[in-house]
Amino acid sequence: MRLSGITALITGAGSGLGEAVARHLSSKGVQCGLIDLNDEGVNRVATDLEAIAVTADVTDPDAIRSAINVIEDALGPIRIIVNCAGIAPGAKLVGREGAHDLDLFRKTIEINLVGAFNVMRLAAERMVGYDEVDGERGVIINTASIAAWEGQIGQAAYAASKGGVASLTLPLSRELARSAIRVMAIAPGIMETPMIAAMSDKVKEALVEKSLHPKRLGQPEEFASLVAHICENAFLNGSTIRLDGSVRLS
Repeated sequence: MRLSGITALITGAGSGLGEAVARHLSSKGVQCGLIDLNDEGVNRVATDLEAIAVTADVTDPDAIRSAINVIEDALGPIRIIVNCAGIAPGAKLVGREGAHDLDLFRKTIEINLVGAFNVMRLAAERMVGYDEVDGERGVIINTASIAAWEGQIGQAAYAASKGGVASLTLPLSRELARSAIRVMAIAPGIMETPMIAAMSDKVKEALVEKSLHPKRLGQPEEFASLVAHICENAFLNGSTIRLDGSVRLS
C-alpha cells in the first residue's frame, strides 16, 4: 500500500506509541485522524501535524462511530487502522490488600481488548465497502505485547488483554481476506513510553539487562517505523511480530 495521500485512524494518539505512529505516518504523507481520551495530548499532536483530533473512549460504540464520521468527512476513507490505546495496571491475584480488584481486571480487558475490537469492527464495516487501491482496501494493525506470552507477576490483567489481541489476528485476517483487508499485530517489548517512565531507574536497568541486543529500551519511533512497513508490505498478514531486542522475560 502506498502511504502518501491515504487516511489513517490511530487510537491512543495523544502520547507514547500512538503519538509516534501519528508523527511517522504523517511524515510519509498520510492524513491522520487521531483518537484519545487525553484531550490535551491528542489536540497537541493534531496541531503539530495538522491532523484531525477526536476526544473519544474506544470502548464507547457511539463515540467511535461519531469519530469515524468526523475523520472520514474531513479526510476521506480510512485505509489504515492502528490501535494503540491501552492501560497497564499492576496487581497480584492475591496481594497485601487481598484478592485482585475485579473491576480493575474488567477495565483492563475492556480498554485493551474490547476497545480495540470496537474500533476494528466499526471501521472495518466502512472499509469493506471501499474500492481497492493497489489491490487492497486497507490494513488493521493492533498493539499486543510480549506479555501475551511472558507476563510477569502482577500482569495478569494486562497479559490476558494482550493475549486476546494477539489471538484476534489470525481469525480476523482470515475473515477479511475476502475483502482484501489485512490484519496484523505488533508485540512490543520494553519500550520507552510514559508507562515505563514511571518505573524506577533500578527496575528499568534490570529490564534492559534482559535484552540481548541492543542493550536499551525500544524507541516509539521504531514501533512507528514497523507500522509503516506493515502498511507498505502487502505480503504481511495474519501474524504478530515481536519488536523486543530479543528480550525474553522469565
